[in-house]
Amino acid sequence: MKKTRKIRSIRPTSSLVKNALFNILGSVEDLLFVDLFAGTGQVGLEAEQRGARVIYVEKSRSLAQKIRKRARGKVMVGDALRILDRIGEKADVIFADPPYSFESYPLLIEKALRALKPGGVFVLEHDKRIRFSPTEERVYGDTVLSFWRKEDE
Repeated sequence: MKKTRKIRSIRPTSSLVKNALFNILGSVEDLLFVDLFAGTGQVGLEAEQRGARVIYVEKSRSLAQKIRKRARGKVMVGDALRILDRIGEKADVIFADPPYSFESYPLLIEKALRALKPGGVFVLEHDKRIRFSPTEERVYGDTVLSFWRKEDE
């Protein structure tokens, strides 16, 4: 009998949603873009191609290693909620696409908003059955992009 490894379920952002995200954000050139729950890193890689400085945050060491092979940005391995407290520099854009099993949305939103520069934006990709009170949201089939803007201080 062949042994198989259990691999974490990865749910990459669809091309439609990724394109919509960057159309909504506009230019990200020279901005600090944080890709939380990075998975394969495709959203951060797109941000890099568009001129952003990117920090990738991924819990899986093997996925983080794969991102390192393809990306120019910094890759941080660990829990996204903990890493948000120690990124160091305030971000212009934070994008998060947590796994389906994630349950700490209120804490994620709070920490992400604290980690943003004034005027920065937090984008959360999630299932349409989960509801929030964002500044703006866009629905793409079963997927929603919710946006929060950090007020100028």
